[in-house]
Amino acid sequence: MLKLLGAVFILTATTWTGFEIAKIYIERPRQIRQLRAALQSLEAEIMYGHTPLHTASGHIARQLSKPVSLLFQAFSQRLEQGSDSAKTAWEQSLKHNWPSMAMKKSEYDVLKQFGETLGLHDRVSQQKHIKLALTHLEAAEADAGRAQAKNEKMVKSLGFLAGLLLILLLM
Repeated sequence: MLKLLGAVFILTATTWTGFEIAKIYIERPRQIRQLRAALQSLEAEIMYGHTPLHTASGHIARQLSKPVSLLFQAFSQRLEQGSDSAKTAWEQSLKHNWPSMAMKKSEYDVLKQFGETLGLHDRVSQQKHIKLALTHLEAAEADAGRAQAKNEKMVKSLGFLAGLLLILLLM
């Protein structure tokens, strides 16, 4: 009876681990889509609403779910404090919130490069930089979708099968 209970615990733990690792493959495309939507909203706020950057970021943060909303919320708060330039506020917000995101370094580089141009140009130039970032994020989203299709089910199955293997080795 004790062996059976131990086997159930091992199988549950390894299966849960597989599902947790697979969550990264599920979250990455979703978060990239949210970032794309956020940048499109930012473009609209800047171009058509003539909204200040801190106000636009606050509006966008309220429309998104965590952890992407936290990035824009932190950016908005840093801008409202007035102590940072838009570039510095974006970089600090990105560094602070990046560990909670399921994205890779390539997305970080795109967002950091985007932050380099924030608040430095007129509206038309800013729109071009937003469109460039959107193009890069679109390619990253396609890559993330391929990785999800390729790896999600495998990682989940691997967690379960690793538990079965461990049980067999211990019995």
